This record gives sequence, C-alpha cells and structure tokens, in this order.
Amino acid sequence: MNSGVVPYILISIGVFFDLVGAIGLLRLPDVYNRLQAATKCVTLGTCLILVGVLVHSGWNAMGIKALLAAVFVLWTSPTGSHALARGAHIAGVPLWERSVVDKYREDTGH
Repeated sequence: MNSGVVPYILISIGVFFDLVGAIGLLRLPDVYNRLQAATKCVTLGTCLILVGVLVHSGWNAMGIKALLAAVFVLWTSPTGSHALARGAHIAGVPLWERSVVDKYREDTGH
C-alpha cells in the first residue's frame, strides 16, 4: 500500500527519540535519571515507530498488530519503570549526589 511520506516521517521521529533515550541510558548519572530516559523517550519513540507502521500498512493484520503493540508499550513501560524505581529506592540505591529533592522519602519516610 502506498501511503506517502507520513509513515516514514513518523518512523524517523520515533527512531530519533529511541536514539536519544539510548544515549540517555548511557550518559545520565543514576538509575532514576536513566529510568526517566528509558520511559519517556523510548516509549514515545517506539509508539511513533509502531504508529508509522500502522499508517504505512493500513488496517490489515500487520497494522492492527502494530497498534496493539503500541497500546501494550504505553501500558507496560510506565508501570515497569515505576516498579523498578520504587524497588531501587527501597533497596537503598542512592540518588545522584547533585539531586535536589527526594519526594518519595519525604512522602513515605522510607
């Protein structure tokens, strides 16, 4: 199916966000900042790639699978990131020394 340039633009933007998220995983100072990069950039990038696949292929089996995968990523990525950050905090993984505030510790006393 020929759907023009729009799917390629969506996929390119998605790859850019995935690349920025991967660089963030390498460059950011602690586990909590790395989870931010992974959750926000990679979730957006992956969903844009999958929406680009949907636009390119249309409403056939591949397009519907791409849409379902995007919904799954939107649902599980923030949940998994939250669980990892909470577990790391409870286990005592320290924040970066230049972190300004620890709202979880203030709110819960953990």
